[in-house]
Amino acid sequence: MYSKAENQRLKHDFWVAFAEKYPRKWVLYDTKIKDFSFKFFADNKKAQVLIDIEHRNDDLRSQYFEKIEALKGILEDEFIKDLVFEKDYTLENGKTISRIWVEKNGYSMSNRNHWDYIFDFFFEKMNALELFYLEYDEFIKDIEKE
Repeated sequence: MYSKAENQRLKHDFWVAFAEKYPRKWVLYDTKIKDFSFKFFADNKKAQVLIDIEHRNDDLRSQYFEKIEALKGILEDEFIKDLVFEKDYTLENGKTISRIWVEKNGYSMSNRNHWDYIFDFFFEKMNALELFYLEYDEFIKDIEKE
């Protein structure tokens, strides 16, 4: 077990090492859609690349999710396979969002020997999601606003 300070240092070192291996600007929160973001996640069991749609208006959240879901065939055939689509995903804090993600199990952020595998997974999957988004962002953004 790591102390809180050791854990914070390990997380810091992990993200710095990732940025050094893949030095580029990711889209992440810069999607031009409110509460629609791309995220990296890693813990002691898995690594994930996610699209989180966190709009407070359930109708708008659903519309954005359904836009991506309508492109699922193209997304999986041309960009990235094994995505999980969950329209109503409940976060630990009880908030319901829509989430689309891919994960790699059995890799731990706290094991430095796993870092390169996690970094490569992050790069491959996030790059594919971003390429998809940049090609179809106009379609995704075109929803019925209230």
